Amino acid sequence: MTVAKSAMIAMSGGVDSSVAALLAIRAGYDCTGVTMRLFDNEDIGIERESTCCSLSDIEDARSICNKLGIPYYVFNFTDTFAEQVIDRFINDYENGRTPNPCIDCNRYLKFDRLLKRAQETNFDYVITGHYVRREYDEASGRYLLKRGLDHNKDQSYVLYGMTQEQLAHTLFPLGELTKHEVRDIAREQGFLTAEKSESQDICFVPDRDYGAFIRHYTGKQYPGGDIVDDDGAQLGSHSGIIDFTVGQRKGLGVAVGHPLYVTALDPKSATVFVGEEEGLLHKTAVLEDVNLIACASIEGELECTAKHRYRSVDKPVTVTQSEGASGEVTLTVTFDEPQKAITSGQALVLYNGDVVIGGGTIGEVM
Repeated sequence: MTVAKSAMIAMSGGVDSSVAALLAIRAGYDCTGVTMRLFDNEDIGIERESTCCSLSDIEDARSICNKLGIPYYVFNFTDTFAEQVIDRFINDYENGRTPNPCIDCNRYLKFDRLLKRAQETNFDYVITGHYVRREYDEASGRYLLKRGLDHNKDQSYVLYGMTQEQLAHTLFPLGELTKHEVRDIAREQGFLTAEKSESQDICFVPDRDYGAFIRHYTGKQYPGGDIVDDDGAQLGSHSGIIDFTVGQRKGLGVAVGHPLYVTALDPKSATVFVGEEEGLLHKTAVLEDVNLIACASIEGELECTAKHRYRSVDKPVTVTQSEGASGEVTLTVTFDEPQKAITSGQALVLYNGDVVIGGGTIGEVM
């Protein structure tokens, strides 16, 4: 007698994870739904329920699991989320970098802490509602991560940090579907999540006032500084470098009769540099904290494409790999044409067609 493979379904309370659970059951997996409790609203200063990971989302996920007839649990991962997501987010802003907390959440929570919990409790797989595809390549002996067929919803950019071990134990049922098809399935099943809207914000800062969040969470007052132009002329002052990111145009607090953008940040002197849009154009980035999926290493010069923002279109690049004295791997990525706002702290992800080669965190920009 064949025993059904067991799967832990990561349930966010949204339509995607609801349909992923349904498809896993239809595929014959013995399923259990789980939701990660990531933070308490009072701890991060949110007076209302957040648009993601809220108590109402937990109740929606529980309702779907009850409808599907599968067990449901909530795991309290607030400690890991605080350390690996919120603290990293704050540290990046304090150092003039632009973080990507959704990537950190996937990396350290969903595909580390949750996957380890699944393995400790003898589940064969974790299943999520991401729009990506996962394949095993016999020729290379490696698991591949590929874009979802719905390129408008593709989430491969935020999953570039997955390891071979993690891919071996993770399934993505929505990779071959479009968002429209997923909602149709949810409607057919009468899921209460069928028409549920998606959050476009960082879950723990739904009002997008990152500076106010950081001040509240840390209890710190940050030193003010000067806002200067490309010629070094002081145009104004500010009350904290955490209120700015490279590429920002609105809310600069200076007016010169034409648009200005934040072109650089100096956390040591708390100086905000502003200039014309051309000042945001760069061709080369050095990637730190590198993770490669499709290959073990990059030999010589690799020509492929790359994205330096989640919503950007990937562009042709040339990539070379280096190794430091202590063994740390870096990638130097040079775009064929200058790109706008290649920003320290953001992720840059490499592609060969639909296959994710790998990626890293943008460090130095040239």
